Amino acid sequence: MAEERDVFENFDKSIFSEDENARYRNATTTTIAPTGTLSIIAGCSSGIEPLFALSFIRRVMDNDELIEINPYFEQVAKERGFYSPELMDKIARRGSIHDMEEIPEDVREVFITAHDVTPEWHVRMQAAFQKSTDNAVSKTVNLPRDASVEDVFKVYNLAYELGCKGVTIYRDGSKENQVLSFEEGKTETTTSMADVQDRPETLDGFTTKMVTGMGNLYVTVTELDGWPFEVFATIGKSGKSTTAKTEAIGRLVSLALRSGVKVEKIIEQLKGICGEHPVFQKDGLILSIPDAISRVLEKRYLNDKDHKAHHKHENSLLGETCPDCGQTISFEEGCMTCHFCGFTKCG
Repeated sequence: MAEERDVFENFDKSIFSEDENARYRNATTTTIAPTGTLSIIAGCSSGIEPLFALSFIRRVMDNDELIEINPYFEQVAKERGFYSPELMDKIARRGSIHDMEEIPEDVREVFITAHDVTPEWHVRMQAAFQKSTDNAVSKTVNLPRDASVEDVFKVYNLAYELGCKGVTIYRDGSKENQVLSFEEGKTETTTSMADVQDRPETLDGFTTKMVTGMGNLYVTVTELDGWPFEVFATIGKSGKSTTAKTEAIGRLVSLALRSGVKVEKIIEQLKGICGEHPVFQKDGLILSIPDAISRVLEKRYLNDKDHKAHHKHENSLLGETCPDCGQTISFEEGCMTCHFCGFTKCG
């Protein structure tokens, strides 16, 4: 092809230019394409990726849950005589069989899962294939939930040192809804009363008046160490039912704050709830009483630059947010992609 059409345009700037005998029409000839969806259709392993888990829950479409069990492991378990429904249920909760002594050691050594492999060896596996592949090799380095920013730095530095052309990391649990998961390791969201922070006798705070379709709303927020501790909401001249609901919202928000729920999560839940009488005011359309409460909290604790400068959030691996829907956005295969609304920065 090079004899007929000449070499590719940037041949003189490529690594082949130093070889007098090299004449290539194509800059790259070998590749390992991402095979996530294709492997599901074909019923085979996903390229150079280790098994995510021997039994896991796959979330697809509108959060439909599909429970999957590796057929080869199930076959070996039956042939070797250690299969039982109880054991399969236990594996489904844990994902890995690494520490399960009731399973023969030689079987455990074969059926290694993604979280059994240390991040360093995920990178070394990718580098081994990259040596003989022209294009960048696509692979995910699976990190545990407690991975730190420093752990991510180590992965990227090692990938660079070993000659990888790119690297992708995913920290388990970094998305509220992730495609693959297993039950053990999920964070419990229940909170006992013993976990609720005691209220000091005296707290500073502020009160904001908001105009809503149900009347004037007065939102009082008390603060502890510069962050919201309690929320009291009262609505005027709207009847007993609306007054009761408004008070209930304030009490539940206060309980959540005193139980350690971050203010941005509360804002996320309340913002955008639409009531029967939306109303415009100077800061825009107020959809409902809970929406108005979220606006007060958002303006004070998320949009106030002076407040954020004095109370910086801890480093997070959650990444940037989608400009279209506001959900957490992922960096995958060289592009910023949102799995919630389909936004892509490369599109």
